[in-house]
Amino acid sequence: MTVNNRVVEFFDLTIKSNNILKEVLVGLSKSQKTIPPKFLYDQKGSDLFEKICLLPEYYPTRTENKILKNNAHEMAELIGPDALLIEPGSGSGDKVRHLLRKLKNPKGYIPIEISREILLRMTNELDDEFLELNIIPVCADFTGDLELPLTVDSYSGKKVIFFPGSTIGNLVPEEAIRNLKKFGKLISSGGGLLIGVDLKKDSKIFELAYDDPEGVTATFNLNLLERLNRELDASFDPSNFSHEAFYNEELGRVEMHLKSQIDQLVKVNQTVFRFRKGETIHTENSYKYSVEEFCELCSKAKFEIKRYWKDENSLFCVYYFEKE
Repeated sequence: MTVNNRVVEFFDLTIKSNNILKEVLVGLSKSQKTIPPKFLYDQKGSDLFEKICLLPEYYPTRTENKILKNNAHEMAELIGPDALLIEPGSGSGDKVRHLLRKLKNPKGYIPIEISREILLRMTNELDDEFLELNIIPVCADFTGDLELPLTVDSYSGKKVIFFPGSTIGNLVPEEAIRNLKKFGKLISSGGGLLIGVDLKKDSKIFELAYDDPEGVTATFNLNLLERLNRELDASFDPSNFSHEAFYNEELGRVEMHLKSQIDQLVKVNQTVFRFRKGETIHTENSYKYSVEEFCELCSKAKFEIKRYWKDENSLFCVYYFEKE
């Protein structure tokens, strides 16, 4: 792959067959219908999420960016020189820039992103800004079985996972632990994990952040149905569904759902699903953790806490762990 007239090694590890149909059919066949949150992020969904991040009610992105900007030097010192930085679910790569500007002689940056278009665009932009940085883009779904290219896996120096955005909160705790163990295998003993996680707080703050007055989040959620219509020959009428978001105090998570407004039948490919009025499709979780809860979660995956940074209002936290 050529980026700005420079040859960049590009790895496409995505499965060529279409797995979205299988996952959607399995999810909609459950008693509580579900669709994996990763399918919210087609091109339109990704663009809508960028708009959500700019909303005054949506605090996580700007708060985490501020923490990273203010503490990137200390984070880079903890990571140390000659590190190989790996970012699963890299998206547009905005947050990693704070770290890349402070790291000493990084051996490379490996963004892992399921969207080839977003990955190529981000690689071009970073290549313009960090001329000496060795960027190795990997097109893959990090939630599945993930292996690094041999040229990366054989690197004997320190490897560090950068996982911002409280993405870990989209996973139920058992899945989060499994995912952290998978990260641990990628970086091995002594490797680092720099991870951003949303903190527990007043539920009213959550509800405004996930159901904004302008309705951008609702449009983002409902766009999932448009994607299924387009890609899976489904027959959803988005006007027959509404966006619902609430904080589940008992489970410590924000839940996003699409609620059926009527009794209806919906076809997905060749399979017909019945929806009762009021029945929902559960589209996303966002778990919130106290510092103590999250450190305990990571300890189960054999990560040891080294340092953490919170904003002045205790809305968000960025942690640095090392693999035992």
